[in-house]
Amino acid sequence: MGCVQPTYKQKVIFQLNASDLNGSKTLGVRGNDSPLSWEKDYPLREVIKDSIYEATVVFYTGYAFTEFKFTIDGNFELQNEDNRRVYFNKKHTTYIKASFNRR
Repeated sequence: MGCVQPTYKQKVIFQLNASDLNGSKTLGVRGNDSPLSWEKDYPLREVIKDSIYEATVVFYTGYAFTEFKFTIDGNFELQNEDNRRVYFNKKHTTYIKASFNRR
């Protein structure tokens, strides 16, 4: 018999402070697990003009975390550095608050 890991619905709210980027850009997030991918941006929407951008992403996974990076105009942040990680809160929504290109 094979062992199948149960999957859970994991809701993550990614919030990015882009106030240091001087003007509005096309911002997104990319990552390991669907619905994210490393090939295409998952768009962030502007919440506060030229400052705060946000996306709500729902994952169906059995993993405890996923890896991701933010993008600006399709270019990755944190070049030549490890990916960011989000550890899922299995009982509640997980919130990620970050600044572009800063840990």
